[in-house]
Amino acid sequence: MPQPPHVTKLKSADLDALEDDLQAYFAKCEEKLGLIPNVLKSYALRPEKLRTFAKMYNELMLGESGLSKLEREMVAVTVSAANRCYYCLVAHGQAVRALSGDPQLGEMIVMNHRIADLPPHQRAMLDFAWKLTLTPDQIGDRDRAILSEQGLSDEDVFDLCDVVGFFNYTNRVAHGVDMMPNPEYHAMDR
Repeated sequence: MPQPPHVTKLKSADLDALEDDLQAYFAKCEEKLGLIPNVLKSYALRPEKLRTFAKMYNELMLGESGLSKLEREMVAVTVSAANRCYYCLVAHGQAVRALSGDPQLGEMIVMNHRIADLPPHQRAMLDFAWKLTLTPDQIGDRDRAILSEQGLSDEDVFDLCDVVGFFNYTNRVAHGVDMMPNPEYHAMDR
C-alpha cells in the first residue's frame, strides 16, 4: 500500500518560480541524491526559511563535529522514533542504512535503539537523545557525566544537544503540516 501522495497538506510552492540560488540548490540535490527531499519542497513555500533551514541542516549534519555523520543520523532517527515522526524515520532511517551499510541498523533504531548492538559511546548518545526528547527537564549533571565517561568532549555534547533540538523542531513541523517523505527512500540501501 503506498503512502499518501501529498508532500504536505498545505499548498505547494511553485518550484520553477524560486530564485536562482534555490534552483541551483535543488539541482545539486537532484545530482547528489537523485531527488529533491520533500522537506525542502515543503520549506520552499517560505523561500527565506528554506535558505535558513538548509544552512542550519548542513552545518549540523555535515559540518565538522566529533560526532560522525552516521552518529548524527542515528540521533535524528532516535529523536524521530520518540516523536513518531514518519517523515524523519523514513528519510533518516535511509541515511543510517546508507552510511552504515547495514539495513538492519536503520530499522532497529527506528523501532527501538536499545536492541541495536552499539558501542557504549553510541548507546550513551542515543539514550541521552531519547531522554532529552521525552523528558528534557530531567536532564542533569549525571547525564552529561555519562557522555563524558564515554569520551564525548564538551563540544561533542553541545553538538549532540544541537542535533536533538533541531530534530525535535523539525519533527513538529513535519507533524504539523503532514509532511510525507519521498517514496524512493523506502527502497534505498536495503
